[in-house]
Amino acid sequence: MSLKNFNPRTVVLLLFILSIAMLRVVINLNDPVSPLANFSPIGAIALFGGAYFDKRIKAFALPLLVLFVSDLILRQTVFRSSDKQILYSGWYWVYGSFALMVIAGRLILKKLSISRFLLSALVCVLIHWLLTDFGVWIGSKMYAQNLSGYINCLTSAIPFELRFMSGTLIYGATLFGVFEWMQKMYPILRTSKL
Repeated sequence: MSLKNFNPRTVVLLLFILSIAMLRVVINLNDPVSPLANFSPIGAIALFGGAYFDKRIKAFALPLLVLFVSDLILRQTVFRSSDKQILYSGWYWVYGSFALMVIAGRLILKKLSISRFLLSALVCVLIHWLLTDFGVWIGSKMYAQNLSGYINCLTSAIPFELRFMSGTLIYGATLFGVFEWMQKMYPILRTSKL
């Protein structure tokens, strides 16, 4: 790679995402049923990637790759099971919701503000809640396979989604706040896209 094509912004964004994703792994290493279950940075990572990566492929691929690697680490350590699956069952619902969260970040956070960040976090949690719990509900023996069963599934997930919201807000405020500050300090990290 030539220095002419080197983009420090991309490297810094990726380092931010990697460092926050490492927290996801570390938090879960001690206890797979932690009281911090779902206090996760994945919503913040999706919004951050969607908001700051200029190219669509980077906005989706890099955060999804980080999610995949952290899932692999967790699956092979804390959540190890006797089955030979690489990922957990229903992973496609999580990855689908993650991709939609990246889209939310790209659309809502074209111009960053506190109100837009709060709106994007709320949209992110709603996407996660409705889509991943649809994956839990569909075909489940725990919940009736009708609208009432889906609503029961959603209701059962409220404590987890509240933690997901807290994680998205706290990790997101950290990611966005520190990167915005860094852009002011180091103009090379800025781009024409805001």
